[in-house]
Amino acid sequence: MKYVSVLLRGVGAVIKTLRLALPKIGVGWMFALLTINLNRISIVELNITAIIITTLLALHYFLSPFQVVSGRIADRNPIFGYRRSPYLMMGSIVASLIFVALPTIALGMSDKATWAYVTAFIAFVIYGIAIAFMGDSHHALIAEVTNSKTRGAVISVVWTFTILSTIVAAGVMKSMMPVYTPESMQQLYNLTPFIVIGCSFLGVVGIEKRLKGDALKKAVAQARVVAPAGNPFAVSWQVLRENKQARGFFAFVFIAIFSIFLQDNILEVFGAEAFGMTPGQTSGFQQMWGGGVLLGMLGMGILSAIFGFSKRKIVILGCAGTAVGMSILATAALSSHEELVMPSLVLMGIFTGFFNVGSLSMMMDMTIEGATGLYMGLWGMAQAFGNGLASFGGGALHTGLIETGLLEPATAYFAIFGLEAVGMIAAAFIVWRLSVTRFRAEHEARLTHADALRAMELGATA
Repeated sequence: MKYVSVLLRGVGAVIKTLRLALPKIGVGWMFALLTINLNRISIVELNITAIIITTLLALHYFLSPFQVVSGRIADRNPIFGYRRSPYLMMGSIVASLIFVALPTIALGMSDKATWAYVTAFIAFVIYGIAIAFMGDSHHALIAEVTNSKTRGAVISVVWTFTILSTIVAAGVMKSMMPVYTPESMQQLYNLTPFIVIGCSFLGVVGIEKRLKGDALKKAVAQARVVAPAGNPFAVSWQVLRENKQARGFFAFVFIAIFSIFLQDNILEVFGAEAFGMTPGQTSGFQQMWGGGVLLGMLGMGILSAIFGFSKRKIVILGCAGTAVGMSILATAALSSHEELVMPSLVLMGIFTGFFNVGSLSMMMDMTIEGATGLYMGLWGMAQAFGNGLASFGGGALHTGLIETGLLEPATAYFAIFGLEAVGMIAAAFIVWRLSVTRFRAEHEARLTHADALRAMELGATA
């Protein structure tokens, strides 16, 4: 009976982990459509100026402060006793429905229709707010239903699902749209609500513990105590101003994400301009990079679960290895050696997988009980700002360096990929100086006597 009980617990843990990963399938699908398909079709096939498209793709990232807002709202305002699941589902529904309209909007932009540009702006604003609610709720849920020992392995599986979904999405794109037609693009994008909403629903039902009675009151009271009073934006600024470790971690996340994804919206364009590749061929870029990330995350997830590697050392290794891969890609661009592109993407992917395991585990460790949503929103905001600036920056560099004729494409892409490598080295140096222990110590030191009195008034302390 003892062995049966252990086996059942193990099976239950595996099922729970797989279910926690399901919402990332929808996120990966949406990410793939935007960064593999919409960018390439809009810039190359529809001849829309690159900086316009990448700015639109970056727009939802700059709405990332809503992650702090959503985290604060969810911490303090449970719905029917749930603080994460309802907000995740609402975000999934709204975000996925936007995609049904994107093919028509892209055609309108190609025809220089004013309504299309206005609609695109509104659509990506709504999408950005919805994604903020999705991201913060999901990460906070993972942080609350896992512990520090198991978190690395769980995150590996969760993000493996993300990468797998982008790889599968790239395959679906190849199958449904080997060459661009408006009809095939519309059919492809119409799948989004079914995939995103379905995966989110199956992933959260029954996972989150419902809070009732005194437990609900205590959780809400504690959320009001551990985070400073004030609006969410002022609170996040106060946290960064007063906690040096939080400030450093925010900078690390921002720089690393910016450096990893600067080329993301122009990588397929690079394949077309530098080597004359078709949309089907450049879709393979994501599969090679994603396959490398998958291998890296699975490998490091298993190793960290067995040997308990330091999360910080995993992050540093990931940053350094990713920088090497980016340097090889820069060399391929400058020397016109097409055979170096795929190996460099695989190498970048493997070490980015290492980076994901270490950095996401650190994110969830760098939280305070009762303010998980707030801190995950803060780190999510750093990610989103990094992604947003990278998305905008990639298009801006393409337009400013290549479309204007300032530099030859080979030289321009060498500079872009080289900049990414330098950024990853800088991120490694920053994280080397950080400590989860010091972060929590600085948080405790910030609590004032007034905070303690307020806690007693709310019944959160004895």
